Amino acid sequence: MSSLRPSAVVVLAAGEGTRMRSATPKVLHSVAGRALVGHVLHAAEELDPEHLVVVVGHGRDQVRAHLAHTAPRALAVVQEQQNGTGHAMRAALQGLAAAGIELAGEGPVLVVAGDTPLLTGETLRRLVDVHGSEGATSTVLTAVLDDPTGYGRVLRDPATGRVVAIVEQKDADEDQRAVREINSGVYAFDLAALRESLGRLTTDNAQGEEYLTDVIGLQVQAGQPVSAVAAVDAEEILGVNDRVQLAEARSLLRDRINRAWMRSGVTIVDPETTWIDAEVTLERDSVVERNTGLHGRTSVAIGAVVGPDTSLTDVEVGAGATVVRTQATDAEIGPGATVGPFTFIRPGTRLAAKAKLGAYVEAKNAVVGAGSKVPHLSYVGDVEIGEGSNIGAATVVVNYDGIAKHRTVIGDHVRVGSDSMLVAPVTIGDGAYTAAGSVITDDVPPGAMAVGRARQRNVEGWVARKRPGTASAHAAEAASSPEPTDGSQVPDRPEEQQ
Repeated sequence: MSSLRPSAVVVLAAGEGTRMRSATPKVLHSVAGRALVGHVLHAAEELDPEHLVVVVGHGRDQVRAHLAHTAPRALAVVQEQQNGTGHAMRAALQGLAAAGIELAGEGPVLVVAGDTPLLTGETLRRLVDVHGSEGATSTVLTAVLDDPTGYGRVLRDPATGRVVAIVEQKDADEDQRAVREINSGVYAFDLAALRESLGRLTTDNAQGEEYLTDVIGLQVQAGQPVSAVAAVDAEEILGVNDRVQLAEARSLLRDRINRAWMRSGVTIVDPETTWIDAEVTLERDSVVERNTGLHGRTSVAIGAVVGPDTSLTDVEVGAGATVVRTQATDAEIGPGATVGPFTFIRPGTRLAAKAKLGAYVEAKNAVVGAGSKVPHLSYVGDVEIGEGSNIGAATVVVNYDGIAKHRTVIGDHVRVGSDSMLVAPVTIGDGAYTAAGSVITDDVPPGAMAVGRARQRNVEGWVARKRPGTASAHAAEAASSPEPTDGSQVPDRPEEQQ
């Protein structure tokens, strides 16, 4: 039997999350490169629901802005007062109606919490399948925990094993609190039965709120079929309520992501110190060394080696490239290119095949052609370097005049001498050289040698006159004296003062 397509997935994301102690709404805190609510929406999208609804309340403007950027098809519905999950569900249905959307599909309505980043589309699919195959009016996702404290308990009929109620922690008696099967807050509902049950909810409970969990009890009392699906992995249902749980979710998701990549043919040398965001892609036989973070939409091609001690954000790493002890953002590193160690790559930088950025090099908005090298101790910003060129140590592309940035163009097979200052805007033609220590302020024609330095002048005897009695003065005097020819020793120099 093919799975039903959900009529809608409703994500409950209106809570304040006071235990986070943050100006950022709880559901916008990030785990593995996505907001908590982003992970939930990603899982929901795997089911291709007809509609996505996010119920917002606290920090609604921030959440709406985030959704507009990351999930534009999601409809944000405001729950003006947070009066419980049942009230939130009613607000969602009213919001759909106000937007002129009528839920007419045969599929169920799914409800998920916006703070469960470990939930997977596979588990939601199982929930929908069981809901459909059993003809249930409601189906709840459950889990069995060693410590169920804080969760609503799922109560079953001892004789039949069917769900009869869900009791919140604050409303549970001692026997009910001993139950280890808990409610995940994830449901599949028949729409008509849900609407009827929502109309009968009350606030007669410890928190004075409308509980969505009471829908289960009402439907059981009405003789309607209620089902339950146990999560294969209990970690999927874990919510995030404070910074401790946020860190735990990060670690669990890190491990899940790393295992998946290793099983697909990627070598991760030290999984515990490797952090890979959810939208990163890696090809087989790539290697990720220890203490490495791959973030955003970074991609690593076949045979590339990244790390150790490296952080890449939105970086494309080509096949066979090597990136060692590097921090890079919004850049392209071509096939066979080498980067590092201790290299800083800023946005807009593109390295062609077999290009090199070496030790203690900073590059910003720089295009480095095939086989060209910036080996060490240099800054190249707002520059275009052709093929096969070499930039000597301690070269600085002087791109900023205090008001505006200017671009430098370096041609093919150019040799820039060490300690050169290239004052933009300037062009160095193909095959040209610059002398070491030059300040280049004018264009250099192809094949020319540019010398931009003052002629050296030696002031004889300066040390003897200006630094008498120093070690330098004694060394100079000894070097200037003729070697003794009679075997006598040169007198000892006075001890230098400490």
